[in-house]
Amino acid sequence: MLHHPTSHNHYTFTYALKACCLLHSPHKGQEIQAHVTKSGHISDTFIQNSLLHFYVIQSDIVSAAHVFDSIPLPDVVSWTSMISGLAKCGFVDEAIVKFVSMDVRPNPTTLVTVLSSCSTLRAVKFGKAVHGHCLRNFHESNLILDNAVLDFYLRCGSLASARYLFVNMPKRDVISWTSMVGGYAQRGFCEEAVKLFQQMVLGGEAEPNEATIVNVLSACSSICTLSSGQHVHFYISTRRDLMANVNVGNALMNMYVKCGNLGMAISVFKALECKDIISWTTIISGMAMNGHGIHMLQLFSSMLVNGVSPDGVTFLGLLTACSHAGLVDQGFMFFDVMKKIYRIVPQTQHYACLVDMYGRAGLLEEAEALIKELPMEAGGPVWGALLNACKIHGNEEMVERIKEGLHNSAQVSIGTYALLSNAYAKHDRWDDSNKVRDEMREMGLKTPPGCSWIEIGHSI
Repeated sequence: MLHHPTSHNHYTFTYALKACCLLHSPHKGQEIQAHVTKSGHISDTFIQNSLLHFYVIQSDIVSAAHVFDSIPLPDVVSWTSMISGLAKCGFVDEAIVKFVSMDVRPNPTTLVTVLSSCSTLRAVKFGKAVHGHCLRNFHESNLILDNAVLDFYLRCGSLASARYLFVNMPKRDVISWTSMVGGYAQRGFCEEAVKLFQQMVLGGEAEPNEATIVNVLSACSSICTLSSGQHVHFYISTRRDLMANVNVGNALMNMYVKCGNLGMAISVFKALECKDIISWTTIISGMAMNGHGIHMLQLFSSMLVNGVSPDGVTFLGLLTACSHAGLVDQGFMFFDVMKKIYRIVPQTQHYACLVDMYGRAGLLEEAEALIKELPMEAGGPVWGALLNACKIHGNEEMVERIKEGLHNSAQVSIGTYALLSNAYAKHDRWDDSNKVRDEMREMGLKTPPGCSWIEIGHSI
């Protein structure tokens, strides 16, 4: 075709570039750009926008910027592609700066991209200004744009504004409902998330999808509301598409584990046709959390037989199970396997499990020796595990050495200091206990108030 100039025009190059995008073929795209330049079609705005889009899809923001800068009069498509490309490649600040410098009127697609950048930066003031621009310039409702504004307020933590917008949206789809349910769940308003899901199902305005179910099950898990989780499970059982979804199965299994119903968690696990690493890790961790760590050895063997390789989180569950079951030798065997066979670099949480394993077994000296040999600075979880062991076994001298270690560590949480204070209190050393509390106040650390839920009937 290239040998016959009359057989192609600028539309030909546009479709060829689109094919390169679909095939992820950067070299072919560059060849087409060379042919476009040689044939004299490079001045066509339609082709320039296609080139710009091609480089954005390839995440080649430098080449995209060169193309954009070469366009004499960029139109709204040009500006939107460039802003989208900057945001996609992580240059969210530059994306907003580029938006501010626009000399043409933005369209809804432009504003959706900018709102996403505002969400990433938590730029609430600028995002509200963009929302105001939407209200002033777009009198007809645009569902995609409305969902973008809703997502912006939720991600920035403005739940009241998000709720107001959600209630007053002329039209809502599954994305609107899922965003709201997920926003409530992620911000700790789990009861509201569950109630909203129930309204969604009863109202029939939109059908819940995989993301909706995962979010509401996460909310049920957070407040351990078993009856609400069971209602969600019943709804899942009416949807064949959801029953076969591994992500939904994993979320359901996690909910039952967190609510202490290990029997149902195992039933869901067995019913899963396709078990991934998350499935196996969830059930192994569930065994550990619910006092059945002895059974995780058989589970781990089955996991390997099924060709699933463990990751760091899986080994964390295995070590926790060994710690709770008092299986010190097996725990260190798993630790060695993790390092030597699977080449997984141990993290602070793994070492905290080892210290906890020693501590629960009464081997406090071995636990302290392990901390001294750590290849990293001992963080709060490690010291907390040793403090808890001292509290259980009554080793007052070691508490003093732990206090010195805490003062030399920069990674200590408020929970670890509270544990130190409680350890002093257990030995009737009230002055030392109060002194630790005073130090916490001087550092600006405050213990968050406790919170519990209880289910009465179908109410939380």
